[in-house]
Amino acid sequence: MSSTTRVLTGQNVVLPGHDRPVPATIIVDKTTGKITDIQLNTAERGAYHGLRDEDYIDAGSKFIIPGLVDAHVHLNEPGRTEWEGFYTGTRAAASGGITTVVDMPLNSIPPTTTVENLEIKRAAARGQCWIDVAFWGGVIPGNQADLIPLVDAGVKGFKCFLIESGVEEFPCVVEQDVAKAMQTLQGKPTVLQFHAELGEPPSHAEAADPRAYSTYLATRPESLETNAIQLITSLHAQHPALRCHIVHLSASSALPLVRAAKAAGLNLTVETCFHYLCLRAADVPHGHAEFKCCPPIRDDGNREALWAALRDGTIDMVVSDHSPCVGELKRPDDGNLLKAWGGVSTLGLGLSALWTEGRKRGVSVVDVVKWMAERTAAHAGLAERKGAIKVGFDADLVVWDPEAEFTVTKENLNFKNKLSPYEGMTLAGRVEKTYLRGQLVYDAETRFEGREPTGVLL
Repeated sequence: MSSTTRVLTGQNVVLPGHDRPVPATIIVDKTTGKITDIQLNTAERGAYHGLRDEDYIDAGSKFIIPGLVDAHVHLNEPGRTEWEGFYTGTRAAASGGITTVVDMPLNSIPPTTTVENLEIKRAAARGQCWIDVAFWGGVIPGNQADLIPLVDAGVKGFKCFLIESGVEEFPCVVEQDVAKAMQTLQGKPTVLQFHAELGEPPSHAEAADPRAYSTYLATRPESLETNAIQLITSLHAQHPALRCHIVHLSASSALPLVRAAKAAGLNLTVETCFHYLCLRAADVPHGHAEFKCCPPIRDDGNREALWAALRDGTIDMVVSDHSPCVGELKRPDDGNLLKAWGGVSTLGLGLSALWTEGRKRGVSVVDVVKWMAERTAAHAGLAERKGAIKVGFDADLVVWDPEAEFTVTKENLNFKNKLSPYEGMTLAGRVEKTYLRGQLVYDAETRFEGREPTGVLL
């Protein structure tokens, strides 16, 4: 057996075309990083006696799943590397079974709104990434002429805001800007994504407690999302030769609009986030801004409606929207939720969080892989090499124990600023090993010891 071969075998392998995990053996060429063969049986060690021990991995009853693709991550470098960076962010992702992230065009400085700015970001990322990284471009007022050059330069699609983004270098667009972008991008191999909130957020009552989550929640009503999606789908109908995408849907009242758009034949996809499916407004502690995000975490009935929409296909996929910041911006001293930075830190925890809640509702690991790997890879234009265990695909593989439980502590968080709403929670499902193109990048026992970043820029 060649020294360039690696074999992973197990009783529960998630393969395309199977509605449940099956016994299988995966053969990997470490030189190319590709899967060269898949056999529908488990392989004994003796069949590969020429291999070194580290090149024969028997997962036993644990699961082997494809590397996950998180298509909504803010890595913030350069410009706000103290919030997060490529090195720390991609390490955190690898620890959660993610082998590809797609980086949002903000909150880095400069934002990814021109080819020049894209190259600045790529230069900052090179040599730092523990997993593979792709990039979204941004649509802002006045950069219409930059969009096609950005497509040609390799961005996977575009993101725009219909409400102020929170950073001055990435202003929101208005209806005319959206129409121009749709016209420019129509028929191109790309996607236009929307932060779908539109309108003036209502002011909080003077007597309201700024440390109470209910005070913040009242300033981001569901109507902001329904307003935005009504505009998006109206404009989309005028530019049907373009795929549009709603990022981080939180409002269940917008689901009828999404269903109507899809029924009318619009090429519309929708994501939601782990925090909208796994957390509830009623459980947010007083003054804890690590739970604050835009749009917000809503009530339990809303959460159950999102789960139902995910299961029936109205919502296509689940992502993290990992949007970290330095600790002081979360205002730990006064707990003022109205003034704190909005963003939830999740990298490394999403698979476990989704599984913990999903299995209560009869969700299978095949469902989770569909929502976190297959569809996110397709969304990012990576479906020919990522998101599934197939011959010819990158050997991005995860050994995962669905029964193991762990408590989230600051010590087992791998992103830079260790603030997360999941801290203290007990989650089910532990990543044991993560392989990127056939190379071990993370091991639960030794973490990153003895390894170096090997991710590439896609």
